Amino acid sequence: MTVRWSVLLLGTCFLLPAAPALAAVSPDVVRDLASRVGPVIGQAATCPAIAQGRVQTIIDQFGEVIRQAASTTTERDLLIRSFNSSIAEGRGRIASAQVNCQTAERQLSELERSLSQQPSAAPTMSLTLAPSSAAAATQPTANLPPPLPHGVSDTEIRFGTVIPFSGVRKESARQMKLGIETAFNRVNDAGGINGRKLRLIAADDAYDPTRTLAAMTQLYEKDKVFGFIGNMGTANNAVAIPYALERRALFFAPYSGSAVVRRDPPDRYVFNYRASYAEETAAIVHYLMKVKRIPAKQIAVFAQNDAYGDDGANGVAKAFRALGITDPIIRYGFPRGTLEVDDAVGKLKAQTKPPIKAVIMIATDRAAAKFIEKTHEAAPGLIYANISAVGSSSLAAELKLLGTKYTNGVIVTQGVPSVAGYSSLVLDYKNALDKYFPGEAPDYTSLEGFISASILIQALKQTTPLDTERLVDTLESMKSIDLGLGSTLSFGRAEHQASHKIWGTALDETGTYQAIELE
Repeated sequence: MTVRWSVLLLGTCFLLPAAPALAAVSPDVVRDLASRVGPVIGQAATCPAIAQGRVQTIIDQFGEVIRQAASTTTERDLLIRSFNSSIAEGRGRIASAQVNCQTAERQLSELERSLSQQPSAAPTMSLTLAPSSAAAATQPTANLPPPLPHGVSDTEIRFGTVIPFSGVRKESARQMKLGIETAFNRVNDAGGINGRKLRLIAADDAYDPTRTLAAMTQLYEKDKVFGFIGNMGTANNAVAIPYALERRALFFAPYSGSAVVRRDPPDRYVFNYRASYAEETAAIVHYLMKVKRIPAKQIAVFAQNDAYGDDGANGVAKAFRALGITDPIIRYGFPRGTLEVDDAVGKLKAQTKPPIKAVIMIATDRAAAKFIEKTHEAAPGLIYANISAVGSSSLAAELKLLGTKYTNGVIVTQGVPSVAGYSSLVLDYKNALDKYFPGEAPDYTSLEGFISASILIQALKQTTPLDTERLVDTLESMKSIDLGLGSTLSFGRAEHQASHKIWGTALDETGTYQAIELE
């Protein structure tokens, strides 16, 4: 069936005169229409020259058809999933050059024309959807105020975060929540977002991806959050993102530098603050080889056996290839969420010709500390270079318990500037942290949460009236965001990562991070 014929059938659904007739539109019919119309919408949504308001109007209309055709929540979610899959298919056609934007514009125009015409077979039908009750039928729809978005009330805007309050990452999770709430508290004291207070609701998945979906469902269905911010864990985000996309909910600033949260072209509802793991590992490789003059064959990777570890290891391999090095990387692994590092330690000790002089670590804090403890004596002078997701403060705390000799020279790349610095952003953060959470020490993870929430707050203030689609459009229009970092941040339709900056830090003998130059 051509696009026009399927659109005409869809138009019939929109023009149904009364609720009994609407009930005759079965979920199977709607599912079939979704498979035909979704690709047209997906193609149009990917083309920069096509106004997204046109696309969203049709999405909203089709969403109403789904709502009225589905008799249960499960049936509705399945139809939404089918529709979003078809939209994603259309986006893929543009990305793979199967369809060009000129064709996408033509098909979208056909769709709009068909929906604006009254079918001759139904001259008495009205463009207004049938009211859901007799009482509603007595009042013109046009005079009703628009409903508030999911997760928004007259007094607050609720955001959710799925993070591990138990398990090996609980301290990093606590710090992320602390940073977001510090920024939220500050704006709430200043009047909130157009009179509404921001509220953060957290759900614990214990760093276990099999529990992530339940946590996301609890936040969205029970706690009624508007969107998500600061979700933690690569494997966990691989579960969480599809759930958010199916509901067209904002998924903002996950605490992950993985490719899982960075699609090309980007998913419309997923935005990142931080640099990627590939960018962090590239900076480390550059530092070790160009500054410290260590050859690639004497650099190993200590990586967790999961998507997080794979992503970091792949980043190292990519950085090597960029330097013309084609030899496979030396990787020592350990089971996800454990401290079982003995096998990796044994392999490092066995590598003597040539000996390893530096290890790039894609690990969690306690596993990294355990590996450093067990290899420190066997490989004197070994450089340990961690990426930011290790959890800087908790790693330092673990090493200080072992003694000062274990802290000196341990490197951690950061997606935020030094918490000991004096930039205006860092000073704002420390003042707010001291006001709202007295006694809490400044921390790199909580600073990242504070920065991410501050960007979101700017976007929320600029979005009126508030809904997810307008907020996404606002974010995509934000250029040269100056928070006082010393580095400006930007988004765009094809750029959903605000920062590409990497800062270098190293622990001294007191267990304090000092800034280092990576170039």
